[in-house]
Amino acid sequence: MEKLVLASEGVFPVVKDLNGEAISSEPQTGLLMPGTIQGEGKLAGVPSLFIRLSSCNLRCIWQMEDGSFCRCDTTYASFHPDKTTEFSPDEIIQWLKHNIGRIRHIVITGGEPLLQKKALATLCRKIKEELQVHVTLETNGTLFDAEVANWVDLFSISPKLRNSEPNPKKLAAYDLKEAGPFKFHAQRRLNLEVLQSYINICNESAKEVQLKFVVGKKEDYTEIKAEYLDKLSHYNSNDILLMPLGATQEEIAKSAPMVLEMSIANGWRYSPRVHIDLFGSKQGV
Repeated sequence: MEKLVLASEGVFPVVKDLNGEAISSEPQTGLLMPGTIQGEGKLAGVPSLFIRLSSCNLRCIWQMEDGSFCRCDTTYASFHPDKTTEFSPDEIIQWLKHNIGRIRHIVITGGEPLLQKKALATLCRKIKEELQVHVTLETNGTLFDAEVANWVDLFSISPKLRNSEPNPKKLAAYDLKEAGPFKFHAQRRLNLEVLQSYINICNESAKEVQLKFVVGKKEDYTEIKAEYLDKLSHYNSNDILLMPLGATQEEIAKSAPMVLEMSIANGWRYSPRVHIDLFGSKQGV
């Protein structure tokens, strides 16, 4: 059976390994129990277990309104996926079973999970068949796979705006070179056909979608309207969410007032980042 490549946390937060043996260190949440909450989007606050897959086809580096830069908050799963582990779907299911307790929500995130679509489809099917829980798939909206989509309940899509594109000044700030995915980010970040596919499958079923835009500049709302919403069809305003740019509480505090005002003015939803409020910018929470 094909294996999935997971980022350093793997399945988290957990207190037992995939063999059911107690893990010596406590979860990064500081709680002596498995599980955390979904921190973003429509299901913010819902008890959840996460599966983080490694690797991404994009390389997001944003610029905030004050001119400072902010890159992807999971660079260890996207920019530098050097600490990875491989597990079969069956092994991940066992790991979940040892930790799930009364949790009824599994979030599959990345990186970009759909880079591993074949094994991911198997994992999603087994989660639904063996655990009968809600599955959220977090994706950047550049890739679509019908077999994976068949087993997902909520597509949490974070389309990347022009502000996310790397440029020489941003790369220099992080001592990065314009190579590999950095060169192709601008070409890959927007795929309207893929986004419409997610919207369509939700209109044909009981599945849900959310388009969760990371916002860091005042003019971002015009791009959201002109480049995305005016070109997509059959979505609901309730499916459009704005989330303040930032990987830390301090960064989020800079952009939150602007994003709140933008959300209210356009009739869109404001998405908090509750996990950062509760736990800071730690991994594994």
